[in-house]
Amino acid sequence: MDAPVRRTLRHPGPVAPARVAAAPVRLRAIEGELRPGFTVLAEVARVFAEAGGASGVLTLQGGRCRPYRYVIPAWSTDGVHAAWYSDTFEAPDGAEIEEAVAIVGLENGRPFLHCHGRWQAGAGMPEAGHMLPGECVVDEAIPFRGLVADGAAFERLPDLETAFSLFTPVADAAPERPDGLLLRLLPGEDVVTAVERACEAAGIGRARIHGIGSVDGVRFADGARVDCAATEIFFSNGRRVADGRVDLPAVVVDVDGAVGEGTFARDDNPVGVTFEIVVEALGDME
Repeated sequence: MDAPVRRTLRHPGPVAPARVAAAPVRLRAIEGELRPGFTVLAEVARVFAEAGGASGVLTLQGGRCRPYRYVIPAWSTDGVHAAWYSDTFEAPDGAEIEEAVAIVGLENGRPFLHCHGRWQAGAGMPEAGHMLPGECVVDEAIPFRGLVADGAAFERLPDLETAFSLFTPVADAAPERPDGLLLRLLPGEDVVTAVERACEAAGIGRARIHGIGSVDGVRFADGARVDCAATEIFFSNGRRVADGRVDLPAVVVDVDGAVGEGTFARDDNPVGVTFEIVVEALGDME
């Protein structure tokens, strides 16, 4: 039996009975470049429209945006939300993208994306956080690789528990021979064991895991910690499920802009507000 997960964030609304939302999908690989002169949001919308899909995940590596605007996590001061966002940072000379993960979906039927990443933004600037994709303009082409999902889509919907609007997987027509999952993990769920359980339930023994979200105080497998309840996180290269066990190397930024990285410990990384994940099965699902 999994160990109880510590938790410090308290959300304002009723606790939803289901703590993991999952939808099976068929995934299609895509790759290319985001073109200069357009916002990241507009370019991602173009890419998915050309691919004939509405939802999935992109990993961005390289290239540059100018202007580059982003936020990091912050404590809420509105008396409602458990956590919030900082004031907007703008890199004076733009920023070079090291790696960013964008979960792509819909808001009121229109393209929307939620993107966390790491970048070079200039001296004294936080170098990881939450990109504002509608305010970041591609200055040098940004290479990407990604997955388009058929059979379900992430849709940004009001969430009573957290008082945010959050991506949630919504099923469409059941895909033939699904080879992946769209997941949303709710507050308090341990990220590692929740992904393991979802993969086991879907008959997935080996997979790559792509995701972003927040954790209520991060614990790494080597004993390192990020003692902050408000964080922004993305899974870095090497994320995987092998024989049912999850290995999740992650990059974390806290409310002070400090960046940490390491592999998540099991049973000790509770979701803060949400975690959005695309599971890419390697080999046919059983």
